[in-house]
Amino acid sequence: MNPLDATLAAIEGVILGKGPQVRLCLACLLARGHLLIEDVPGVGKTTLAQTLARVLGLEWSRLQFTSDMLPADIVGVSIFDRTTQKFQFRRGPVFTQLLLADEINRASPKAQSALLEAMAERQVSIDGVTYALPEPFFVVATQNPHEQIGTYGLPESQLDRFLMRVSLGYPDHASERRVLLQGERRELLHDTPVVLGPSELLILQRGTRAVHVSDSLLDYLQALVARTRTQLRLGLSPRAAQGLLRASQAWALMEGESAVLPEHVQTVFPAIAAHRLVAREGDAAERGGEIADELIRATPVPV
Repeated sequence: MNPLDATLAAIEGVILGKGPQVRLCLACLLARGHLLIEDVPGVGKTTLAQTLARVLGLEWSRLQFTSDMLPADIVGVSIFDRTTQKFQFRRGPVFTQLLLADEINRASPKAQSALLEAMAERQVSIDGVTYALPEPFFVVATQNPHEQIGTYGLPESQLDRFLMRVSLGYPDHASERRVLLQGERRELLHDTPVVLGPSELLILQRGTRAVHVSDSLLDYLQALVARTRTQLRLGLSPRAAQGLLRASQAWALMEGESAVLPEHVQTVFPAIAAHRLVAREGDAAERGGEIADELIRATPVPV
């Protein structure tokens, strides 16, 4: 079994019945993207993030977002040291390889904005000094549905920094029966092995960028992106287009292919596009997934 298959098997041993979502999550990390997991409470969002950190051997920290959170609670703060008569910077939870931003939309937009530089540039600037974040660095955020009490909508600038958004949904009958019989899933993490270390993950990320992309495939990808910009009020940004290409390369690598195929683009496209698309007036915002599928059907596939 190759390392990627072993990694998927280890994750799916904890997160039952969610094979497609788990594969998307791993593809997101291989593409060096940040991940947003959105769903109702209690379906395993936090457990999935913890499982990713465990199986990939990453240093991680969990930050529970609340309405009274401040940016300093995320990035850190400078404190005056009377002994040295100087300010010393105390690093916040963001200085880790995987940051679990739990219930990110329960914090105010001011607090959420503290992550913008970290997610885009993998660095933090405090008092005129720039601090590099560890490599690899990922933000895995969980989010409750907007209609639930005490949530704030993520601004478009924040959403665009998440390469993918996935939803777990309720388990199927057989998976839920196993959960009921086996007990708390997080207890399994103590016995879950580390399959890929950070250094191996970095090698695979470099391998992802080396997957061949033909001119015809780039034409197809650009046509798909262009259609979002002409048919919707807000289409995909150049950052999203780059992410779509990287995620397609990651999916091809996971499939054991030497080149990206149109079906690879189609597989990852909804997870990349749905949370970014803003439909025209009168269309429901939650139709992002349906709109992504419609765009795929409307864009000719190269032959």
